[in-house]
Amino acid sequence: METETLVDELPVATATAVAQPETPLQPTSSNAADGGVSEEFLTPEELVAKSKAPVKREYLRPPPSRPSTNNNNNTTVGVENDDAAEAKRAPLLKDKKSKRQIKRERREEQKSPLHLCPVVAKSRKVSACSYGDKCRFSHDVEAFKAVKPADIEGSCPFLDYEGPCPYGLACRFAGTHRDNVSAPSENLPGKSSELNFFSKDTQKLLWKNKMKFPKAEATLKLLGLKGNPKDKTLADNVENGQVTPKEPATDTKTDSNVVANDSVSPSISPEDDVDGNNLADDARPLKKAKSSVSEICPSQVSSGLSVQGGVPDDNFGVNKSEPTADTMTDSDKSLKLHPREKKLIDFRDKLYLAPLTTVGNLPFRRVCKVLGADVTCGEMAMCTNLLQGQAAEWALLRRHSSENLFGVQICGAFPDTITKTVELIEQECSVDFIDINMGCPIDVVVNKGAGSALLTKPMRMKSVVEAASSTVSTPVTIKVRTAYFEGKNRIDSLIADMGSWGATAVTIHGRSRQQRYSKPADWDYVYQCARKAPKSLQVLGNGDVFSYVDWNNHKIECPELSTCMIARGALVKPWIFTEIKEQRHWDITSGERLDILKDYARFGLQHWGSDSKGVDTTRHFLLEWLSYTCRYIPVGLLDIIPQKINWRSPSYYGRDELETLMASDSAADWVRISELVLGKVPSGYSFAPKHKSNAYDRAENG
Repeated sequence: METETLVDELPVATATAVAQPETPLQPTSSNAADGGVSEEFLTPEELVAKSKAPVKREYLRPPPSRPSTNNNNNTTVGVENDDAAEAKRAPLLKDKKSKRQIKRERREEQKSPLHLCPVVAKSRKVSACSYGDKCRFSHDVEAFKAVKPADIEGSCPFLDYEGPCPYGLACRFAGTHRDNVSAPSENLPGKSSELNFFSKDTQKLLWKNKMKFPKAEATLKLLGLKGNPKDKTLADNVENGQVTPKEPATDTKTDSNVVANDSVSPSISPEDDVDGNNLADDARPLKKAKSSVSEICPSQVSSGLSVQGGVPDDNFGVNKSEPTADTMTDSDKSLKLHPREKKLIDFRDKLYLAPLTTVGNLPFRRVCKVLGADVTCGEMAMCTNLLQGQAAEWALLRRHSSENLFGVQICGAFPDTITKTVELIEQECSVDFIDINMGCPIDVVVNKGAGSALLTKPMRMKSVVEAASSTVSTPVTIKVRTAYFEGKNRIDSLIADMGSWGATAVTIHGRSRQQRYSKPADWDYVYQCARKAPKSLQVLGNGDVFSYVDWNNHKIECPELSTCMIARGALVKPWIFTEIKEQRHWDITSGERLDILKDYARFGLQHWGSDSKGVDTTRHFLLEWLSYTCRYIPVGLLDIIPQKINWRSPSYYGRDELETLMASDSAADWVRISELVLGKVPSGYSFAPKHKSNAYDRAENG
């Protein structure tokens, strides 16, 4: 078979590594020593039964060696072992720098020629910077040109936009800029297609703890969820038999047990939060009042004005029993909407890209939109970080104009933080729905009582959904797992009431928290829950959808399902949306896959910037994505199709050298692929993937 030659484009070391032998190799025996049958003689059906991919024998090859360095440029791209990482940490622990020293070094670094003032870089005039000599960045244009890295091949990603490149001289594609275009005074080109930018005025109010949440406060008060968290002492909690999320009580036989479960106060320390945030000060809800939302007159929920243009409402808290002309207009706008008046969103038969941490960023969602996704959702954002005004967390809520049906996902432990967050999001952002995460299995989230820890507190779940949905007109959805502990499913006992809580839709991931991402998803249980759900509640299934066949089977087996959410399947092959819409197995070529990576790189440079920092950020997230795409096995190489997401892939040759390179699970090869679209990496560059998606937690940890 003739192969497409990419030797001229790839590094020499790569071309040597992927060269195919003249005669195909047979698979080696892996279990013959144990008395079993060698894989060489197993049929494709027997391989599938062992969750091994049935790759055609003519494409199989021995596992490649794992060099840790690239001989061409001595660039370290391997994953560090524990000893090397410990050796690196040792001097850091001895010579720990103070905050003042770190700040001073950062300022000195900003003054280096490599950090050219953005205003000067854009206008090419030193006089354009209003700060003059007080500017914290360098103004030496000639020194910057002397040390600036070489331009990357290709054209500037901002050429398609009106006006010049917003990064000017700092752009890594500056050689392709048009010189006859004048710089605009406002609105950087390339950013006009993005929405949900965080207001500086709102951020300052959050920093100073002066932000008002009238809707949330009124709703929490009416639901009996507003109280001082310091009213309950640790002795009271121990006396009441309360437990922490690490030992969740799952007995729901009596109402008293449920209430006790709901009032759990998790043990939290500042070390529990990777961002350094302590949730110990979050307000814990008291026991729910006997009155429910349905028993309260809608006119009693008055929102008033929160913050308009950064100015708090002066009339909030004033006795409105005798309304004036000013207050009548405000109160009419703030009446709580009847459920029939709330916005509706229809998920039926729509292709839903799941919220994906780290990899599900805006450029990746744009790629999926091009390939056929209908619904997109931002990465999970922590409520506490949003309420603290952290810009990095608010950046997760950014939306592109092509995302015509877009939602955001938030995660919190208590009704008050979640309710205030949804009010703030509705005020500051343009979103079509807000999803509350109640299934995240990560320890740092669960230990704070958020994510899947809420599955052990059904009354807390109810309070969260009721308060959030009563505060905003934006549809509120929830995402859950089957249970906290494996074998103790509980969503089927709650789903009949979720619609009355105020949720528009619920997504059920067919795994428990303890199961993480191991073992196949339990779709039979998802079907069971969908059949028990009221007609007013849309039920979405999630787990292991990897082809249009999987999608069709779930829809046929359970017509009550509104749709299926696609998560890891989209990470491995984002063209799954095209396959589902066109009802075919797409035997995509390596060249077509490279074009998708080029689109991602272009979208990433438009989002993070085309300067050196933007290129590095785009490369980092591209490499994170490549750590998933390497699991894809081309359709033409399989004896049995379609591929299942839990199949373990052997080492194999592709039909050309690029396809072979894309099949590698080596970080060194991922870096080489990134060099095809983003240029050479700097000397000493290293990368290690962040996610470990296949992990089965110990029983004692849930």
